Amino acid sequence: MLPLFGIQLAWRLAIASWRCPFHYIRCAQGRVRSISSRVRRTLHGSSDDIGWLQQTPGMAPVEDGTARFLELLECIRNGEHTLPDSFVYLLIPGLFSNHGPLYFVATKKFFSKKGLACHIAKIHSEASVEHNAWELKQYIEELYWGSGKRVMLLGHSKGGVDAAAALSMYWSDLKDKVAGLALVQSPYGGTPVASDILREGQIADRETRRIMEFLICKLIKGDIRALEDLTYEKRKEFIMNHKLPEEIPLISFHSEASVAPGVLATMTHIAHAELPWLPLPNFGGEESDNSAQAGRQVPVVIPVSAAMAVCALHLQLRYGEKSDGLVTCRDAEVPGSVVVRPNQKLDHAWMVYSSWKKNPTEPDPCEMCEALLTQLVEIGKSEQGKKGVGSSSTSNSTT
Repeated sequence: MLPLFGIQLAWRLAIASWRCPFHYIRCAQGRVRSISSRVRRTLHGSSDDIGWLQQTPGMAPVEDGTARFLELLECIRNGEHTLPDSFVYLLIPGLFSNHGPLYFVATKKFFSKKGLACHIAKIHSEASVEHNAWELKQYIEELYWGSGKRVMLLGHSKGGVDAAAALSMYWSDLKDKVAGLALVQSPYGGTPVASDILREGQIADRETRRIMEFLICKLIKGDIRALEDLTYEKRKEFIMNHKLPEEIPLISFHSEASVAPGVLATMTHIAHAELPWLPLPNFGGEESDNSAQAGRQVPVVIPVSAAMAVCALHLQLRYGEKSDGLVTCRDAEVPGSVVVRPNQKLDHAWMVYSSWKKNPTEPDPCEMCEALLTQLVEIGKSEQGKKGVGSSSTSNSTT
């Protein structure tokens, strides 16, 4: 029995010695495959997702309204303001707008000086799309019942996505209260920036998500879904489940950021810093309260345009796509909308923040917003005219 036992033990040891290397080889092969898959997924990025709205069958075509927009913009710059006061104008800010005190402020003042009822929606910009859709629904109803006027919506960036979600989800409650929607530089189809940051299965995906959760959830007290809802995966799911109503007048505005070297020196005015210990002296004599208060405000400027230029160059080199720095032009075009494509090079923040150095020969964001809303009013009137003609012809044929 002893020799037999020795043979069996030797055989088992031999098998175990063979199994151990094979096990390590299999583990190594699996690890290599996993790493190569992550590398491929990281390098591929959002190549198949950009412009998916135009590639999906059944999506309504867009109409080019750039020429009419430029005509209206020229009229406004010449002093012809035709925007009616029969509507309430609601400006809807985008992601991280709660941390930019001057977001849409100049546009609101511009409209208010012309006697128009204009409001900036007070929503939590770092909340999810569905949460803000519910908030906007209530906000619109309050404005409508308080004024008796229908509401014109203009949403920038994620604000346009939030507004579109409100109309898609609560159209039965809002159809008599909303007159139109202009989406300005909005990632309606998604944005490669959000998808490339939060894509699962790529290199360092868990670490990147933990960093973003810390920045958004812990640092600025927001919701990670605010960024996650702008990924292609989430936008495809939402749009397929919640279609925009066909009867609502829509405008999609998108632009291309400049990547010229001169943009790197452009500073953007985003806020005022209160410095009560540095009052400006009044050289005209007696110091007034207003001048003292103005002397305590110091403008806060940061190189937003430079950051947008770097992001736009990255998207152009990696995907070959034109963008405003955060949103590609193709992803900003809403199916069934009138699309405005300005010739002027504008980054993603230009429409809501003023540049430190303004060019008087070019239109400013306030004038562009007025032109967009004026065009939106025209589209609404033309669609009402078509409905009126259609209903009259139907009644005549019935008679």
